[in-house]
Amino acid sequence: MFESAELGHRIPKEDWDREVPVLREALLDAQYDLAGAKGFPVILLVAGVDGSGKSETVNTLNEWMDPRHIQTLGLDKPSDEELERPHMWRYWRMLPPKGKIGIFDGSWYTWPILERAHGRTKTSELDQDMARVARFEQMLINEGALVLKFWMHLSKDAQRKRLKGLEKDPKTRWRVTDRDWRHFDMYDTFRQVSERALRATSTAEAPWIVVEATDPRYQRLTVGKVLLERLRARLDMPAPKPVVMPPAPRVAIDQVNVLKALDLTQRLDKKDYEEALLELQGRLNLLTRHRNFRKHSVVLVFEGVDAAGKGGGIRRITQALDARTYRIHPVAAPTEEERAQPYLWRFWRNLPRRGKVAIFDRSWYGRVLVERVEGFCSEADWQRAYSEINDFEDQVVRSRSIMVKFWLSISQEEQLRRFQERQDTPFKRFKITEEDWRNREKWPAYETAICDMLDRTSTEIAPWTLVESEDKHFGRIKMLRTLCRRLEEEL
Repeated sequence: MFESAELGHRIPKEDWDREVPVLREALLDAQYDLAGAKGFPVILLVAGVDGSGKSETVNTLNEWMDPRHIQTLGLDKPSDEELERPHMWRYWRMLPPKGKIGIFDGSWYTWPILERAHGRTKTSELDQDMARVARFEQMLINEGALVLKFWMHLSKDAQRKRLKGLEKDPKTRWRVTDRDWRHFDMYDTFRQVSERALRATSTAEAPWIVVEATDPRYQRLTVGKVLLERLRARLDMPAPKPVVMPPAPRVAIDQVNVLKALDLTQRLDKKDYEEALLELQGRLNLLTRHRNFRKHSVVLVFEGVDAAGKGGGIRRITQALDARTYRIHPVAAPTEEERAQPYLWRFWRNLPRRGKVAIFDRSWYGRVLVERVEGFCSEADWQRAYSEINDFEDQVVRSRSIMVKFWLSISQEEQLRRFQERQDTPFKRFKITEEDWRNREKWPAYETAICDMLDRTSTEIAPWTLVESEDKHFGRIKMLRTLCRRLEEEL
């Protein structure tokens, strides 16, 4: 894979002096077109061997272009805060918005390659990491991002010469560390691991561009020209035609589904409810003070039809919690800032640290529910979202997070009664909107979308709990009992 980057590529100084001014002007024009259109972000990864001039290349790009429209991200070891969340959390938070260029000096490849080269993980684990990375990058591309990946390469002899040259000069000696020499001693191992990682993630939409780093002029001119070519081609490309997808298959041809199969007649009288509520809230409070609770985070997802009782269920849970341990995230239409990012971005950024609870009052499932039914995204977008959501939840649970997902269900008749009660009660009127009434008219479409969602995202690591919420007392106790049981199993 690296043979073509060991041929001694060089650019004469006169060619450099002639080409760079023209390239810089063209890059600036393209950058301003990108910033003006705000149609997509550019994600540029600069990776490679130690001493290959990665940081110098990043600095050159900042010099050649307007740094106000560039986010430069130099990454070192994860912080304590980052280690308490899924590995990809730190990168999701750093993604550039539409119209900006994000340059990563170090990226989601660095840690898996280092871990495998040092023997702290197995080859199978590297392969799994790279498969997740490939799916992540494909999601970014599907969301509109232009992803460019540069690998700066030096042969073993060239790396030795580069490190010795830097170390010999008192002005650059600080740039060579003991770690660099230890990695040099492992050159063959790093090469093998890197080749495997690059081969697994070099795709048609996001190929790796291997650049020989022996001559800095060749290296930087190559990166600048490739960036200009890819950026200009994307800017000048006509708007893509909508992807035509076959309709989602209907499995239940007899019209029977999991929602219709729920027994909504289940009730709990007030006395039994109050006794169970006190017992379960006390149990939940003790669980959150358990010595092992600080080793986990908790993510609670509340979804359901309008007026199904999500807010009431959340309040009965938070009554048992220390206010310092939880945060409620009510999810509405995305803000302008959120629309400039992939749809999962606003949820990734709100994942909790260990020992904390994040409560999502509606969630990432809006993509396959309201956005699907109301046509706010294309069919291709919501159909691919199932696997993206499952990937997201898999990473959350793997990071020692306990995820509990509730779907609250009521009948159309009960929903109408609650709507009318809200409309007739002055202090509840804020809970009812014209949109709620419009959604009632699309009940069959929402029912289909809900059943598809439950079937395709209720997994062994993040199953859905269906809550019969026709009777609020019964629904609240079921949610509390489910949450306590899940915490007891994990702690």
